Amino acid sequence: MALSRDDSAGDLSVPPREVSLCVPTSPHARAKRRITALMEEVEALKQDKAVKHSPIEDLVAENDRCCEDRDSGSTLENRQDRLQRGYIELAKSLLWFHERLATLDHEESEDMLRKLKRGADSACGDDTGTLKDLVASWINILCCLSPLIRTDDKHHRGFVNDACGQLLCPAEWRWEDPVVKAGICDRTTAFIVSENSWPTFMYENYEADAKNLERGLMKSKLLVMLIVLKGFKAIFTSPSSANEVDGDGDGDGADIIENCRCARRRSDQAKVKTCVASIIGMRKVTPRAIAYTACQIRFALSNITSWRTVDRDFDYQIFWNNIVDFFEVPPGVNQLLEWWTRKVFGRNHREDLTPDVVSKMSVNALAAQRQQMEDAAFDSD
Repeated sequence: MALSRDDSAGDLSVPPREVSLCVPTSPHARAKRRITALMEEVEALKQDKAVKHSPIEDLVAENDRCCEDRDSGSTLENRQDRLQRGYIELAKSLLWFHERLATLDHEESEDMLRKLKRGADSACGDDTGTLKDLVASWINILCCLSPLIRTDDKHHRGFVNDACGQLLCPAEWRWEDPVVKAGICDRTTAFIVSENSWPTFMYENYEADAKNLERGLMKSKLLVMLIVLKGFKAIFTSPSSANEVDGDGDGDGADIIENCRCARRRSDQAKVKTCVASIIGMRKVTPRAIAYTACQIRFALSNITSWRTVDRDFDYQIFWNNIVDFFEVPPGVNQLLEWWTRKVFGRNHREDLTPDVVSKMSVNALAAQRQQMEDAAFDSD
């Protein structure tokens, strides 16, 4: 089934939570995927092996489940809701994905999902390598460190490094407190660093207000600009565009997408690499993009040399979920998302010029008024 903008059944816009989030698929295709999944589970049980699924397969399976349950009136749990919204975001980024998935047989769809996962893993590895160098450079400048953090070595980062430790420290504690610092470094039960705490680097002025924990979260005057926001631009636009951010966190950043286009027009010989945001048509910052960037930066600050989902007591998957839920679970924080979009992409809003919005503007309003006057004159005759 094609995902046409004119087909309300295939609309990929994120609806209110009380409305079914399923993107309709063929019952035949869903049945084939379910039968194959059951056969794999039976075979795995025979061989006493665990069935492994990729995140993309989880998204597809959740969309199928929503299609089956949409008439039952059942309420989605947070995890199911998150997965389904993730499927919608995936289909919005890859406009061909949903239609292609409905037409392929199981073997072909499995091959497509494997290729997507391979590409995602490769991109993730590239981003990790990029931020490994950039984050070290930014911290060296931000904290005026001596000796400097090596950009090619992570062994002296994490809580063994005072600057990195301060940024990684849970917001409810003060890194300057010797008891806190010793407890975290010794990994005592009184100071467990887990995904259940917001890291200090996500807070304004590196500290949280115990009476209002939302204040300043993900909007640090320095760290959002120099770490999170620059990290976002290094991933989704280009590493060089991260240096174009200015202001104190309340102003507007450069329109990076337009700058890249202008650079390509000005360049006769040199080739300018197309940024990820342009490739996938990204014009707004999404909760998942922020979560992905925060995970990458947290890993870059740590002294772990190879990626793992669980770093000691810190689970990156749950940390990612916490950030997504912070934005998407009501009441949400739409103003903060708008702030991020303005800082990354500037004030251009052509993507928001929907037919409904345009119809209320003066050009169309005047045309409607003239038509009304013409109709009235015709009726009077």
